[in-house]
Amino acid sequence: MTRAQRSGSVERIMVVMPRTLRVAGPAALLAAALLALVLALGYGGGAAPLALLDPGPVVRWGLPAAKLVVNLGAALAIGALLLTCFAFRRDSPAYNRSLDLAAAGAGLWTVAATATAFFTFLSIYAVPVTLDERFGAQLSTFFTTIELGQAWLATILIAAGVTVLCFAVRNQTALAFVFGFAVIGLVPMARQGHAGGTENHDEAVSALLLHLIFAAVWLGGLLVILLVRKQLAEGELGRVLTRYSTVALVSFVVVAISGYVSAAIRVGGFDGLGTEYGVLVLVKVAALGALGLFGLVHRRVLIDRIVRGDEGRPFWLFVVAELAFMGIASGVASALARTAPPVDEVAATDQTAPTPAELLTGEALPPELTTARYFTEWRIDLVWLLLTAFLAFFYVAAVVRLHRRGDRWPLRRTLPWLAGLALLAYVTNGGVNVYESYLFSVHMLAHMLLTMAVPLLLVLGAPITLGLRAIRKREDGTRGGREWLLLFVHSKFAAVLTNPIVAAVIWAGSLWLFYYSPLFRWATTDHLGHQWMIVHFLLSGFLFAQALVGIDPLPYRAPYPLRLVLLLATMAFHAFFGLALMQGTGLLLADWYGAMGRDWGLSALADQQAGGGIAWSIGEIPTLAMAVLVAVQWSRSDARETKRLDRQAERTNDAELNEYNEMLARMQKTPTSRR
Repeated sequence: MTRAQRSGSVERIMVVMPRTLRVAGPAALLAAALLALVLALGYGGGAAPLALLDPGPVVRWGLPAAKLVVNLGAALAIGALLLTCFAFRRDSPAYNRSLDLAAAGAGLWTVAATATAFFTFLSIYAVPVTLDERFGAQLSTFFTTIELGQAWLATILIAAGVTVLCFAVRNQTALAFVFGFAVIGLVPMARQGHAGGTENHDEAVSALLLHLIFAAVWLGGLLVILLVRKQLAEGELGRVLTRYSTVALVSFVVVAISGYVSAAIRVGGFDGLGTEYGVLVLVKVAALGALGLFGLVHRRVLIDRIVRGDEGRPFWLFVVAELAFMGIASGVASALARTAPPVDEVAATDQTAPTPAELLTGEALPPELTTARYFTEWRIDLVWLLLTAFLAFFYVAAVVRLHRRGDRWPLRRTLPWLAGLALLAYVTNGGVNVYESYLFSVHMLAHMLLTMAVPLLLVLGAPITLGLRAIRKREDGTRGGREWLLLFVHSKFAAVLTNPIVAAVIWAGSLWLFYYSPLFRWATTDHLGHQWMIVHFLLSGFLFAQALVGIDPLPYRAPYPLRLVLLLATMAFHAFFGLALMQGTGLLLADWYGAMGRDWGLSALADQQAGGGIAWSIGEIPTLAMAVLVAVQWSRSDARETKRLDRQAERTNDAELNEYNEMLARMQKTPTSRR
């Protein structure tokens, strides 16, 4: 065989190989997932007959199988939407193919969620399927009044909405919102299952939600890359894999940490690892470790070869093997959801004699608050702990990148950013987070720090400016981090939000709207509402600080006198709010803060009045700091303008001043000549 013949033979093999593996990859994923599910259910007893009200083998086996398909469908939809937004060009065939896959995944997600909801109903009610009115009434009651049924109904509706939007929307900016909507569809799933019955309910929900989101991104992204390979142009695969590799690395870290937290909550100590549930956890850990090794080989060896144009057989075999291990992890995870953990899932409210605090919060009343316990008591919120860690890492990495290419980034910007993230991590994980559910004053302290101190420090770090300077500009027509930042900065939406008057109204008005509306109850009693509250406080404070003292580029910058007027107005508004709480005699959320059964500390009303004092006194400190910053920036701006005028005068030999003097001389001579 000649060299040309051998070359042609290799090319034919390479054409057939990806086509074959496009089928082999999904097949390996599904086969491994189903096999792992069946074996894990058999070993852990997740599909064993129940002693009472057994729903039958169809439900016992069908429920975890349908839940597995839910996870796979959601992963395909979310992974495809993510790659559509940041890895493919708007006018490329891969873009349209990815959207088709997202629609298919969302449709599969919808159908599987419907089946899962129906199997869940049958497992709870243990009634035969009939077409009579009584069966329909029970099914309606399950979806409208039972929390578990409501969660699955929300999942079905969101998945169906994502399916429709993937067909109807082609604009890349709009698809970013569709991606966010799809991620929200995982929230009801995270609030079910083992996460819903433990004393550490909030921690379990946060860990499971992170696990679901990043596992979906990781699995779905790799599957989509395999399925769109045919539509990628020459040289495009290497760029897509490089971008996906970063996402996969972050996903691996989050999945590993969130999985550890979830397992620790349900397994307990090392003794729990000897149970059936513990063994299945170890199997999942082993699969995750193998996936980490696959990712390491991809990043260190195979992706570099792809970028150089060497798309060989080992890469695609690695992809199929990686998908198979992802299937094993997915199957075992679905089986674990049906397997009894060694730690009894009994909420504090189900105990024989729960305390008032346990009835309200689901957890025991913490010890009496002292100054030391602000720093010794901790309650980890994994979402914010990981978020602050990643934000700090990527900020420092951006600074290092600038320094390596010879640019400078002031330390006076790096330190405030890191300090702001450290303060945010403390507020959401430290003693403030422990006691804010029991003491209104601590809640108000958290509010002031989240909406005033943390945003001010973060704004001084100029993260948008750093991102625009450090993130590489893309030349292939796709949108990366820099392109999305520029799109937002120059959008009309940003122009409205960053207008100082609008930002001030949002910042000050939300005080009254939040505390004197049902939002306060939702944010206090519900974990999801609490997370929304943190996001709202941070964003409203960030917009206000950015509009007044920010360094990052904005569509509009208000003059300094207007900024000072707005600051004085908001200070007065804020002080009035604090005084209203200090002098008020009506208790906010009396059935919550007034019913905790605390035998230490101030009374509920006195504690609320102390919270008003915190809002009035401590809350004004960052506002005064902003006023000082505005004054300093105003002074520096005047100094820069004076220097500019002086330099211009030197260049033109005072031409403007001479012209002005001549004009005055002509004006003085004109009346004399008329006389």
